[in-house]
Amino acid sequence: MITLGEALAKANEAGVDLIEISPNAVPPVAKIMDFGKYQYAENKKQKASKAKAHTAEVKTLQIKIGTGEHDLSLKAKKAGEWLREGHRVRLDLFLPGRAKYLNEAFLKERVARFLKLVPEDYIMADTPKKSPKGMTAIIERTK
Repeated sequence: MITLGEALAKANEAGVDLIEISPNAVPPVAKIMDFGKYQYAENKKQKASKAKAHTAEVKTLQIKIGTGEHDLSLKAKKAGEWLREGHRVRLDLFLPGRAKYLNEAFLKERVARFLKLVPEDYIMADTPKKSPKGMTAIIERTK
């Protein structure tokens, strides 16, 4: 155990800081170290942990009733890429005007036609249901 004055003198001599670790302890615990280097290392650790954290986005694909097979297969391929990356994919079947009042079974069949083309294994996170734009379904990668 050394006095505060001695500890400050040693810190000044070494050209670093005296940092109080636990002030409530008897006697108080302090450490001699370069505080700037310590903060830099902590910031670096936080940035590294943020970079490793991957948040899954919800990517959106929009198709229409009359979308051709080739265009559907291209969009399904893109959906497969997004699923591989770990994102969720929301499929919007866009229904303009009177198409919003078509038979719901017919619309679900159109969504199913697209989902058959998706190359990745997936599960339905949200089944196809009516939305303001038309019909929406959400898929995600199987675990």
